[in-house]
This record gives sequence, C-alpha cells and structure tokens, in this order.
Amino acid sequence: MDAYLQHQQAWRWQVPELFNVGAACLRAAATSETRDRTAIIWEDESGASATISYAALQRCANQFANVLRTLGVSAGERVAICLPQRIETAIAHLAIYQLGAVAVPLTVLFGADAIEYRLSNAECVAAICDDASLANVQRVRGALPKLKHVISCAGAIAATDALDWNSLMVDASDAFTPIQTLADDPALIIYTSGTTGPPKGALIPHRAMLGNWSGFLYSHNLLPETLPAKGEPFVFWSPADWAWTGGLWDALLPTLFGGGTIVGYRGRFDPKRAFELMEKHRVVSTFLFPTALKMMMKAYPSPRDHFKLNLQSIMSAGESVGQTVFDWSQQALGVTLNEMFGQTELNYVVGNCSALWPAKSGSMGRGYPGHQVTIIDDDGNPLNAGETGDVAVHRYDVHGDLDPVFFLGYLGNAAGTAAKYSGDWCRTGDMARLDADGYLWYEGRSDDVIKSAGYRIGPAEVESCLIQHPAVAMAAVIGKPDEERGAIVKAFIVLAANVEGNDALRQDLAQHVRGKLAPYEYPKEIEFVTELPMTTTGKLQRKVLREREISRAPS
Repeated sequence: MDAYLQHQQAWRWQVPELFNVGAACLRAAATSETRDRTAIIWEDESGASATISYAALQRCANQFANVLRTLGVSAGERVAICLPQRIETAIAHLAIYQLGAVAVPLTVLFGADAIEYRLSNAECVAAICDDASLANVQRVRGALPKLKHVISCAGAIAATDALDWNSLMVDASDAFTPIQTLADDPALIIYTSGTTGPPKGALIPHRAMLGNWSGFLYSHNLLPETLPAKGEPFVFWSPADWAWTGGLWDALLPTLFGGGTIVGYRGRFDPKRAFELMEKHRVVSTFLFPTALKMMMKAYPSPRDHFKLNLQSIMSAGESVGQTVFDWSQQALGVTLNEMFGQTELNYVVGNCSALWPAKSGSMGRGYPGHQVTIIDDDGNPLNAGETGDVAVHRYDVHGDLDPVFFLGYLGNAAGTAAKYSGDWCRTGDMARLDADGYLWYEGRSDDVIKSAGYRIGPAEVESCLIQHPAVAMAAVIGKPDEERGAIVKAFIVLAANVEGNDALRQDLAQHVRGKLAPYEYPKEIEFVTELPMTTTGKLQRKVLREREISRAPS
C-alpha cells in the first residue's frame, strides 16, 4: 500500500485572513540563519551573471515598492512586467505584491498587437521593460492613455519618455512595510488563451501561493522542505518563462517561498547549456517540458558520461512525456519523472510523487493532497473509473475546507467565469479517464485550445491575426498532432479573390503572425482550401478539420 491516502487525509489548509505573497516569499530575509542565503543566481547567454541574497532581494523589493508608490501607483492598480528571467523580474513581482498592486506578467515574445491588447484590457498604469520588450511597448503607448509610466531596465536604451530603473532606485529608501492584503485580494493577472474571442485575464489571489505549495512540494518528492531542514541547499532551475504560470508558479515563486535558490537564465533553450547550468550550480530539482526532455535525450543519450549532476527530482507538464523519455530519465539520469497537470486558473492540482506513490508512465497522476479532483460528465456528475470526462476540481477539499488554489475569475468576464463551474466543480476543459487507483489518464481537450511544447494557444487569436492579412478571406486554426511538440499550429486559409497560394505566401503569413503575436503562435503548417467546414448557423467546425488531419496521419 502506498502512502497517497495517508498524505491526502493528513493535509490541512491553513489560510490566514491576511496574506501577502511578496512578504511570504521574503521570509528567509527575516532570520539571521537564512538572510544571507543566495536567493537568485542569474546568467545570460552573453556571459553576464549576478547573484543576490535574500536580504539584498528584500532591500531591492522595498526600494522598488517605494519607487512605484512615488510614481503614484496604489493598491489594486495594475503594473505590467515585460521581462524575461532576470533578477529585476523577481524584484518587480515582490515589490508589486508588497505594495498591494497587481502584477501583469507579459512575455517578451509578444509582438505589439498582443502587448497592446493585454496592457489595455488590464488597464495597466505602468510597464517595466528591458531591451527585448521596450520597443513594442513604446510602439503602442500612444493608444494606452492609462499607461502613465514605462520603466526601462538592464541597459535598455530608454526613449525620452521612459524612466530609467537605476536612476529611480538610487535614491529610493529600502524601508517599506508591506500592505496588509487579504488572502483573497488579487495579486496578479495572467492571460490565458481560449477557443473564442481574445485571451482572458485570470485574476489570481495571494492565497494561490498556499494552494500551489502542495503540488510543488510533492512533485519534487518533498525536497523543498526536507533539504533545508537538513541544512542542504535546495537549488531549482527551469527554462520556463517567468511570465507564464509554469515559470512563475511552478518555479520562481514557490522556490522563494520555500527559502530555496532559483537559477535564472536569459537565453534560448539548448540541451548542452541546460546540462551545463545544472552541473555548474548543483541544481537539485527542475521543471522541464516534455519537448525539452526529448531534445536533451537526443543530444545526450548518456548525460552522466558528460556532466556531473546533482539532480534529484524532475517535474514535467504540458503533455505526456511518453514511455521512452520516462525510461531514459530513470536509466540515464537516475530520476523518476513526476508528471504534473494544472492550469492558470487552478494550478498544480494533479501529479505524481515517486517517493511516496508509484509514478505510472503516461498518467497525469493523482489529485495532490489538499485538492479533490475527479472527472465529471456534461451535467457535472462524477463518473466511474474507466469512463472519460472533464477533469474537475472541487472548491472544497476532502475535509470540507476551501481549496486556496482557485482563481478569482476572469477580468471583466463574468459569463466566462461562470462557464468554468458546474456547482462546486471547476472544469479544466481537459478530458481524462480515471483508473481504479485514482490515476488520471489524459484523453485530449474538450475545446479547441492547442497545447504545443508547453504553451496554450487560442485558435481564435491566431485566426483573427491571419484575417488581418489582405491575402486572407477566411482562416481556421487547429492543433495538428506532432510527436516532438505534442501539437503544432496548422492554419487552413481561404484566399481572397485573385490571390495565388504558394510557398512565398505561406512564409509571409507565418511572419505576419510572428510579428504581431508571438513566435510560438505562428502556423508551422498552412494549407490553402476553397472553403471551411461550417454549421448551418455559420459556426466554424474546427473538430472536422482535426479529424481530417488525424485520418491523414500514417497508420
């Protein structure tokens, strides 16, 4: 008998009325034993590097909170963080939370259109940029009357109306008392793609840090708590972008919350560099997408012949890693992969913990302690083992306590929020079946959202972008199954009159999307068609296109 039920029954949520995720992630700065511990180690592909202790991180976060207050930013207002993995990113997040303001993380991969929509929708009053994002923010600033301040950091060439991070920080006091936020107050807005309309802003409360902790702890075999208790450093690295749920809630914030050391790297993912980083910094735990693991496996079938690793746990999510990668990790790295499932709205709710219960290759795992998870039918009724339904999480845990992991709702979208729920069950939109041991097995999406290499891509946003091109009359976008990425974005295009479809146009359309949205959203395959499958009421039938692609695949 494994220990799963024992841990599920023993876990109890302790959520105080007042809780601030910024202050909680700086707890290590409060004691003499941990204040000088390294909080962040940072490098970039140019060779630049830096480290910062918890005490220094707190001073910098306090300074930047005072900077924002001086600029007129108040509790509840939204501040965009358009930065990659770098120390300033962590400082900005912690400062915004301590101020009681709301962080809006945005990836530097976004083009101008994607940036403008999110800054406008969130009504951001300030945006923090580096050289990778400043130009796009400045390009759309004139259309954003509520965006009062743009702050440039890390050597970005500031325009005349952008403020310089270093100049602002130099005279700012490092004394700051965090605002006493309610646990239910919003801490950040993360935009998530859907099947219809533009991306939705999910409001995440401060208490989500507590709700997230169970999954982080168990997916890394309790190492975030057991290693520090033994006086050993818990060192964590992941290539996941700190602007997304995976990088923010599965890496940066929980590592700081647990008093560990987070390794940040600014640069493109490369298998050799990944192994070098883990070797150099004695990384104990990591979160790697299945696509990254496949690249690492192909580049280094026997990595321990080349690198001296201290790796003790690996979490993976986004899609199934598959039996080959699962076996390679066990044999070549000496680590049993813990697969995990979650989403922005309710993160880190399902997964494995190989130290306490067996990890079944290909399974999403079981509901982590503190979360009541099952599959439900269209009417919200729990289904029996062996049946396929929608993965859903209950508002209350097995003890009847409110689960703190839940999001507050979608910004300005009450209908979208309501549609997530069937009574007290919150639907994820992912289909799975439950086996007799309580493990979930992924069966696909119940909607048209595309999951590609760890990214969630809404087809509607890509279609809307394509239709802006003068050569396009109509467009439909689906996820085409792909062995490497799980799925790739494929577009079906009905051309405008007198336009010829050819490879040059395919390249132009792909670049059109890359420039306006993000590199990971552009269609990697484009097919020109004379018509798209529609219902009698004029609704696009993406399901027909997906089924057509599956039927074309070699058997």
